[in-house]
Amino acid sequence: MSDNIQVKRCLHDILHKDSRNNVIVLTGARQTGKTTLVKILFPELKYINLDAIEDRIKMKEIITANWGNEVGVAVIDEAQKEPSIFEKVKYAYDSNAITFSVLLGSAQILLLKNIRETLAGRVSFYELWPLMLSELLPSKNPTLFELIINANSIGDVLNGQPSVLLGEEDAKKRQSEDYLLKWGGMPKLLHLASDEEKRKWLKDYEYTYLERDLADLARLRDLDHFRKFQKIAALRSAKLLNYSELAKDSDLSVDSARRYCEYLRLSYQAILLQPYYENLTSSVIKSPKLYFVDIGILRQLSGFIGEMNGEIFETYVVSEIYKWIKTNQKEVELFFYRTRSGLEADLLIKTPKGFIGIEIKLSAKIGPSDVNSLKAIADKLKDRWIGGICVNRGNKIEKISEPNIWVVPAYRLLS
Repeated sequence: MSDNIQVKRCLHDILHKDSRNNVIVLTGARQTGKTTLVKILFPELKYINLDAIEDRIKMKEIITANWGNEVGVAVIDEAQKEPSIFEKVKYAYDSNAITFSVLLGSAQILLLKNIRETLAGRVSFYELWPLMLSELLPSKNPTLFELIINANSIGDVLNGQPSVLLGEEDAKKRQSEDYLLKWGGMPKLLHLASDEEKRKWLKDYEYTYLERDLADLARLRDLDHFRKFQKIAALRSAKLLNYSELAKDSDLSVDSARRYCEYLRLSYQAILLQPYYENLTSSVIKSPKLYFVDIGILRQLSGFIGEMNGEIFETYVVSEIYKWIKTNQKEVELFFYRTRSGLEADLLIKTPKGFIGIEIKLSAKIGPSDVNSLKAIADKLKDRWIGGICVNRGNKIEKISEPNIWVVPAYRLLS
């Protein structure tokens, strides 16, 4: 299946349009394809990888005033491993010795700290996430999700869509989604032929992340505690985050559990989705929800390698929407909504034009009772309501209820 998938990264066109009159910083989890993308876009630039200690020593020894002449316009990979280069790039840029450079790194917190202190106002900041469905199905047309978040009413968009897709177009979209739901979006897996090779790669990635990215980020002396925590957290993807329960099950203090969750977030392994803050109906839940970013890594950590369950499907939909919004840098806020009385929406999307509510159901068959919460939320939001969507595993786009509530298959929404 993966041999038939054609990939085009969304950031390819976005970075290509960048003026080159600044410093580009590209971050993301290890192995998401940052180096490959930049080498395709900027093949003429000198490439320096600071993973190699010899190159770190050389970069450290270069006098700041000579950076423009000795290094010049270049791609610096794993830039956070030698913090002194940020000041040197800043000096060269401010003195017009360079007009452009690309800095890559996997550890978000270290890069952000150095950028905040040295390169503020000179940087275009981008994030590269694991492959999205829209990248496995490249098209010149916008995704259905993009059309919806730009609309005044989702009905204006969905009324113009065919209720079902036929033939090869439908099959290709479904096959691509099935691949992501089984293996996730790490690019390397597309080039591995057998299931055994893919599983081994994911297992190796787990150890690489712990020994390299986490070591850079947290400098933990004992990785075994974090490894246990990571696996337990994976079992709670798509659930409310209870730090006390996580701490108890991981044999950690509550403070350590909070800190470890933050490490997962800062290293692009997990999302902490915040609850919507406005009380629309009754007392709202204030704890965040935890989602792992990549389904393949989630399956590896949790051991769910067989049939998909509701938590995996919900994680997939939320992470796809989150990654798309972050990649395309849209002015859209993403929340979930839940009250203590049981009213909830898996996603509440705040756009400049209003709110979109989303429920996520694994079932292919959806009935009116499945969207009761969306109807109640719509009633409270009134004219701020753009529409509601029940995202499912079916194959048909159809309106299921007023006010403006539709059923949309995940593979149609996200491609």
